[in-house]
Amino acid sequence: MRKEHLLDEVAKRSGAKRKDVKPIVEAMLEVLGEALGEARDINLKPLGKIKVARTKQVANGRVINLRLRQSDMVIKELEDKAEAAE
Repeated sequence: MRKEHLLDEVAKRSGAKRKDVKPIVEAMLEVLGEALGEARDINLKPLGKIKVARTKQVANGRVINLRLRQSDMVIKELEDKAEAAE
Protein backbone atom coordinates (compact mmCIF):
# COMPACT_ATOMS: atom_id res chain seq x y z
CA MET A 1 0.00 0.00 0.00
CA ARG A 2 1.31 3.41 -0.92
CA LYS A 3 0.71 6.60 1.07
CA GLU A 4 -1.84 7.91 -1.44
CA HIS A 5 -3.98 4.77 -1.06
CA LEU A 6 -3.61 4.96 2.73
CA LEU A 7 -4.85 8.56 2.70
CA ASP A 8 -7.85 7.59 0.57
CA GLU A 9 -8.76 4.66 2.82
CA VAL A 10 -8.44 6.69 6.04
CA ALA A 11 -10.58 9.47 4.59
CA LYS A 12 -13.20 6.98 3.43
CA ARG A 13 -13.37 5.08 6.73
CA SER A 14 -13.33 8.16 8.93
CA GLY A 15 -15.73 10.20 6.84
CA ALA A 16 -13.28 13.10 6.94
CA LYS A 17 -12.05 15.00 3.92
CA ARG A 18 -8.78 13.82 2.39
CA LYS A 19 -7.20 17.26 2.85
CA ASP A 20 -7.98 17.07 6.59
CA VAL A 21 -6.64 13.52 6.93
CA LYS A 22 -3.36 14.09 5.08
CA PRO A 23 -1.45 16.11 7.74
CA ILE A 24 -2.55 13.72 10.49
CA VAL A 25 -1.49 10.60 8.60
CA GLU A 26 1.82 12.20 7.61
CA ALA A 27 2.50 13.19 11.23
CA MET A 28 1.66 9.66 12.39
CA LEU A 29 4.01 8.12 9.81
CA GLU A 30 6.76 10.50 10.91
CA VAL A 31 6.31 9.53 14.58
CA LEU A 32 6.31 5.81 13.72
CA GLY A 33 9.38 6.19 11.51
CA GLU A 34 11.28 7.97 14.29
CA ALA A 35 10.30 5.34 16.85
CA LEU A 36 11.42 2.50 14.58
CA GLY A 37 14.63 4.36 13.77
CA GLU A 38 15.33 4.51 17.50
CA ALA A 39 14.55 0.75 17.79
CA ARG A 40 11.63 1.40 20.13
CA ASP A 41 8.84 -1.16 20.45
CA ILE A 42 5.44 -0.11 19.14
CA ASN A 43 2.20 -1.64 20.40
CA LEU A 44 -0.78 -0.46 18.35
CA LYS A 45 -4.00 -2.44 18.44
CA PRO A 46 -5.34 -3.76 16.12
CA LEU A 47 -2.12 -3.59 14.06
CA GLY A 48 -0.16 -5.48 16.69
CA LYS A 49 3.16 -5.29 18.48
CA ILE A 50 6.15 -4.26 16.38
CA LYS A 51 9.71 -4.93 17.51
CA VAL A 52 12.93 -4.08 15.70
CA ALA A 53 14.69 -7.41 15.14
CA ARG A 54 17.91 -5.95 13.71
CA THR A 55 19.26 -3.04 11.73
CA LYS A 56 21.94 -2.83 9.08
CA GLN A 57 23.65 0.22 7.64
CA VAL A 58 23.74 0.26 3.84
CA ALA A 59 25.21 2.71 1.34
CA ASN A 60 22.16 4.97 1.08
CA GLY A 61 20.56 4.50 4.52
CA ARG A 62 19.69 1.56 6.72
CA VAL A 63 17.63 -1.60 6.59
CA ILE A 64 15.40 -2.27 9.59
CA ASN A 65 14.04 -5.79 9.99
CA LEU A 66 10.87 -5.87 12.05
CA ARG A 67 8.81 -8.48 13.83
CA LEU A 68 5.06 -7.98 13.93
CA ARG A 69 2.94 -9.99 16.33
CA GLN A 70 -0.83 -9.94 15.99
CA SER A 71 -3.21 -11.51 18.49
CA ASP A 72 -5.52 -14.36 17.50
CA MET A 73 -8.48 -12.00 17.97
CA VAL A 74 -7.10 -9.55 15.40
CA ILE A 75 -6.37 -12.35 12.94
CA LYS A 76 -9.95 -13.64 13.31
CA GLU A 77 -11.39 -10.14 12.75
CA LEU A 78 -9.28 -9.70 9.60
CA GLU A 79 -10.38 -13.10 8.28
CA ASP A 80 -14.03 -12.28 8.99
CA LYS A 81 -13.73 -8.97 7.11
CA ALA A 82 -12.11 -10.72 4.15
CA GLU A 83 -14.90 -13.32 4.04
CA ALA A 84 -17.59 -10.62 4.24
CA ALA A 85 -15.97 -8.75 1.34
CA GLU A 86 -16.15 -11.82 -0.92
